[in-house]
Amino acid sequence: MSGRYVISIDQSTQGTKALLFDKNGVLMCRCDVAHKQIINDLGWVSHDPEEIYENVITAVKGVISKANISPELVVSVGISNQRETSLIWEKETGKPLNHAVVWQCARAASICERSEIKEIEAYIYKTTGIKLSPYFPAAKIAWLLENTMGAGKLADNNAICHGTMDSYLVYRLTGGQVYATDYSNASRTQLFDIFNLKWDERICSAFGIEVSNMPKVMDSDSCYGYTDFEGLLSEKIPIHGVMGDSHAALFGQDCCEKGKTKATYGTGSSIMMNIGEKPILSKNGLVTSLAWGRGGHVQYVLEGNLNYTGAVITWLKDDLGLIENAAETEKFANEATRDDELYLVPAFTGLGAPYWNFRAKAAIIGMDRTTGKAEFCRAALECIAYQITDIVKAMSEDSGVTLSELRVDGGPTRNEYLMQFQSDMAGCKVLVPNQEELSGIGAAYMAGIAAGLWDDSILSKLKRTVHEPTMDEKKVKSKYEGWKKAVETVNK
Repeated sequence: MSGRYVISIDQSTQGTKALLFDKNGVLMCRCDVAHKQIINDLGWVSHDPEEIYENVITAVKGVISKANISPELVVSVGISNQRETSLIWEKETGKPLNHAVVWQCARAASICERSEIKEIEAYIYKTTGIKLSPYFPAAKIAWLLENTMGAGKLADNNAICHGTMDSYLVYRLTGGQVYATDYSNASRTQLFDIFNLKWDERICSAFGIEVSNMPKVMDSDSCYGYTDFEGLLSEKIPIHGVMGDSHAALFGQDCCEKGKTKATYGTGSSIMMNIGEKPILSKNGLVTSLAWGRGGHVQYVLEGNLNYTGAVITWLKDDLGLIENAAETEKFANEATRDDELYLVPAFTGLGAPYWNFRAKAAIIGMDRTTGKAEFCRAALECIAYQITDIVKAMSEDSGVTLSELRVDGGPTRNEYLMQFQSDMAGCKVLVPNQEELSGIGAAYMAGIAAGLWDDSILSKLKRTVHEPTMDEKKVKSKYEGWKKAVETVNK
């Protein structure tokens, strides 16, 4: 296999990355292409699917050009995608019928309030592992079908496709030959029975969606058809790995055994624990999903999602003007008054997991006359760790597994203060990898293993920096109790 390469396409909220990996699984180079964030006067967030597809082709061409390799040496492709973003397109042409509804967008909230849906709310949770919410594709697809001209007729004639970004990209890259999604993405739609591994007729019907129009669900390491990237390659190559971005990061972190847990620090955060081959419905405000399917077997995860982690630092910089760049927060945190008891509860759009109170408002608790920029920066960093600790504790309670380590990824993991504080609060080792693109790495490794280039030993390739708890236990207890009291002030 000398001289052969794998490409992964990481299609995220802000843009599309193409990453090129060599025969040893080393990331050689990448090409990033941003797409427009379409936000209207109502605050609806949309993406143009056609622009995203064109950017995929541009990014792949760009990464091959930057690496200065022959396109014919690329032997397999993997895809990771922004998960809940939903879209509809015409089956015959592959043409999008409307802009995609982005995962952040809550325009479909009224659909979740309909009586025919509310009356099966408990059934939805017990079947899908997900609490009823417009965050998920079920309501988003229903909204698109109802508000897109001609969509209803196409749906009646089985001439429409709808789903998440992975299924759209597979469809376009294969010239309409493959209409499929993987278990990880299917499990996030709120339409999929995670116990019996099939689209649920009753839930689909309640949302006005025909099961016959849903994509085929396949193992994440299946062959999703072949592509030449619009003629870039002389011969078509297999798309051999498809996963939602958080699941791909879990795989890239080698969290393939029960109890292994990762936290992705981005604008928001996804914290996932592998719970093995048997699902557990959370009693503590978490979601149960499928990690992936491999070789005919599936694994499950518990997951908690946070809307404001890295976004808190952006708020400090862009809205308050307290810092010029994110790196400054580490310096200021170390300069802050040691006995300061300032807490920031970043409930700017309510409290997410594990509280789920969307009426809650953000708050700053514990200010005094000595509170300044340094204390604000430290509170902003610490609230990230507190929120993730909330979810880690809920996962341990649901699963019965006490964490010995937390594998982390994302830009904020470069912040030494945050990583050490995270280790202290969570009471476990925090492992920071030497690479950041874990979603892209996970998709590439899935594709390369499936294509026979590597075996599972490639997953242990990452080198990691380890942070271990050093804070006095009494201080940890006091600080975390202070956080819980601060949350209580807004969680009413």
